[in-house]
Amino acid sequence: MVDGVPIRTGLSATVELVVSEADTAIAFRSGDVPVLSTPRILALVEEAAVASLDGQLDEGSSTVGMRVQLEHISPTAVGGRVTAEATLEKVEGRRLLFHVSAKDERGLVAAGKVTRVVVDVERFLDKAR
Repeated sequence: MVDGVPIRTGLSATVELVVSEADTAIAFRSGDVPVLSTPRILALVEEAAVASLDGQLDEGSSTVGMRVQLEHISPTAVGGRVTAEATLEKVEGRRLLFHVSAKDERGLVAAGKVTRVVVDVERFLDKAR
């Protein structure tokens, strides 16, 4: 929410990544093949979700990840360019539900849903202490 105005559905953003050795399943220790790792795809689609909210939240607020449903459909080799997109589909109070996807030059790489929750940063950090 910004200045009392509710966050609206339809907000979206894209982010890009050129896959490097640091992005592979080997580097993330999530497998032993030198292709884009599932954890890195998840980070990329969450980055897009966060970017879609740029300028939409009140000062002192942020969002945190709550739930992820992600299907990793096809591999992307080192050197491949991946574009991740997040679109805000539903607002349920503080819960924000995004449709997310990632594509490379050959087509769809991953798709799913990400739920993020709007939090007051100070109160949230107090819980972590």
